[in-house]
Amino acid sequence: MRKSILFALCALAATGCAKHDPILPGVRTDIFDAGRVKILNQEIANLPNDATAPKNTDCPYRQDASNVIWRGDKKIFSGFPTSNSVKSVQTPVCDNAFVYAGLTTGELVKVNGQTRDVAWVADIYRPSNMTGGASVLDIVAPIRVFDGAVYAGGLGDAFCRINPKTGAKKWCADIGTAHAFEIAGDAAFVAATDGNLYALRTTDGAAYWKSPLKKQDAVKYANKIITVGKQKFNAETGMEIK
Repeated sequence: MRKSILFALCALAATGCAKHDPILPGVRTDIFDAGRVKILNQEIANLPNDATAPKNTDCPYRQDASNVIWRGDKKIFSGFPTSNSVKSVQTPVCDNAFVYAGLTTGELVKVNGQTRDVAWVADIYRPSNMTGGASVLDIVAPIRVFDGAVYAGGLGDAFCRINPKTGAKKWCADIGTAHAFEIAGDAAFVAATDGNLYALRTTDGAAYWKSPLKKQDAVKYANKIITVGKQKFNAETGMEIK
C-alpha cells in the first residue's frame, strides 16, 4: 500500500520521480529490469562436495518485525513497518563494519553498524510491484555474502546478485523465494515460489536447469546432492533421485 501511494504521488508531481521509492536514505539502486529466467538445460561441471558456509559469525545485531535493526538496546536503522508482511525470523548479516538486512518492504539495506550511516538501499522486487502488483514483498530467505557479492531473494518475484560496495545489481532472476538457498561452485540453488528448484549461474543469473518441487522448503546441499523437503536431486543435472 505504501509503495502504491508513493507511486501515485510521484505521478502527480510536476518534476516526476524515478522508478524507485526514494524515502530511505543512502544511495538507491533502481528496481531490476523484468525478464524471465533463461533456462540453459545444461549440466553443471566441477561442483564441490560442500556448499559455501553462511557468513554470519558473531553478528551482534538483531532485527524486529517493524524493520528496525538493533545492537542491544541501540537502534542502528529504522525502516517502515508493514501490516501485510509474513511471519518470519530475520537475522542481519555482518561483514566487517557493515550490516546487511532484508526488509518486509522488499528492500535490501547496507548499514554501517558503528556510524549508523546507510550505505545503500536496493529494491528486490519486480517493477509491477511498485503499483500494487504484489501485496507482500518481504525478503524472507537469509541473505548471503559470498565471494565479493551479496545474494538476496524475496517474495516480490526477485532473486538478485548485488555489488556489496555500490548496491548495484549484477543481475536479477525473475523468481521469488521464501526459503534458505545454497551456493556451491558457480551455482545458486533456489527453491522458488513458482514451485521449481533452480540452479542459477552466479555469473549472469541464467539457470543451468530447473526441476519441479512437490513442496517449497529450505535447500540443503551435500556431496553434490540437493535435498528439498523429502525430495533429492542430482545437483549437476537437476534430475530427481528416486
